[in-house]
Amino acid sequence: MGMKYIRQQYGVPAKRGARVRFTPDGNLSMSCDGIIVGTRNGYLRVRMGEERRVRTYHPTWQIEYVS
Repeated sequence: MGMKYIRQQYGVPAKRGARVRFTPDGNLSMSCDGIIVGTRNGYLRVRMGEERRVRTYHPTWQIEYVS
């Protein structure tokens, strides 16, 4: 399940290198911007800000596609 699957299944513009914003529970003061670096089992792999760690996010749960 790659990027094409995620785009088709969820109707989102997900692609490697795209910018996203994660806003937990709608709390704008806690929002984080990141870059999509890949996929894993139908989920997005995102590197947030300057972190080295890559995190896994559901393509539609509290994610906004910025670019």
